[in-house]
Amino acid sequence: MLRPFDSKSTLHTHFWVSKRWPNFSYEEFTCHHCQEMYLWPEFLDRLQDARHVSTQPFHILSGHRCSLHNARVGGAPLSQHLKLAVDISLIGHDRKALFQVCKNAGFHGFGFYQTFLHIDLGRPRHWYGGQKAEDLWQI
Repeated sequence: MLRPFDSKSTLHTHFWVSKRWPNFSYEEFTCHHCQEMYLWPEFLDRLQDARHVSTQPFHILSGHRCSLHNARVGGAPLSQHLKLAVDISLIGHDRKALFQVCKNAGFHGFGFYQTFLHIDLGRPRHWYGGQKAEDLWQI
């Protein structure tokens, strides 16, 4: 089920205490502005699968965003971050290997940037965060 919920809810405790997503913390997916979270177990399961295959830690730079925070950071009006998308830092990762492991986990929305990879479960598409990012990725 897809839904936003208050971070103070005890519902989140069950999911992380149960160790369903042991390589991530609840806080990594909450809005940096208001701590709202959009709970999407299928998304998180796929992310955990990608992390397990990667064997490298995923540093999540951005997860869910409330509409106000999304607007403040210049996010697209229909950004997948309004539900759940993640931007994974490229530090410590081979870019192409990270992309492939995320693609194999079932993600199909990709934003290629100089310092991070955006992944989501929106419609299949990809884009580059500028010419330098496109030159860097050359997938």
